Amino acid sequence: MQFKKWIIALPLAVGLLGGCSLLEPLVYRIDITQGNYVEQEAVDKLRFGMTKQQVQFVMGSPMLVESGYPNTWYYIYLFTHGHEDSVQKDLIVHFDNNGNLTSIDGVFPMSDSFYEKI
Repeated sequence: MQFKKWIIALPLAVGLLGGCSLLEPLVYRIDITQGNYVEQEAVDKLRFGMTKQQVQFVMGSPMLVESGYPNTWYYIYLFTHGHEDSVQKDLIVHFDNNGNLTSIDGVFPMSDSFYEKI
């Protein structure tokens, strides 16, 4: 009779403990990708004085354009691999009031030819 109780109780206990932090590394988590995937190769194509349309052609649509600051575009990429910490890479693109590219910020370095003529 005791043996039957253990056969019933053991799977029940394992199921209830499945959500505990001790067993969390055993639970599969998918990789999560969010935002704009930006490569240095695309950033190297950006040039001072490009229009917003040209930048959008090279980089794609920005992840965020604030309503109060339409001349600043944010390209944000967030990647989480399973149980590891998230990795975020940002590229911030600045335009002047005429809609021409003036500078870029973020984790991607500006190319040496950024200030060359288009």
